[in-house]
Amino acid sequence: MKVPIDNGAVEGLNNKAKVISHRAYGYRTAETFKLALYHGMGKLPEPQLTHKFV
Repeated sequence: MKVPIDNGAVEGLNNKAKVISHRAYGYRTAETFKLALYHGMGKLPEPQLTHKFV
């Protein structure tokens, strides 16, 4: 039995990253862009260096 592979989840993440990239043209460093990706993707683990709001 063949099961087709669905890559919809990956395409969704790529689209979200592209939208964040378009909004990030004003960012000065790649580190800031990386933090914007972590913030925009939601449930990805955040790096230890980010500020936590209480």
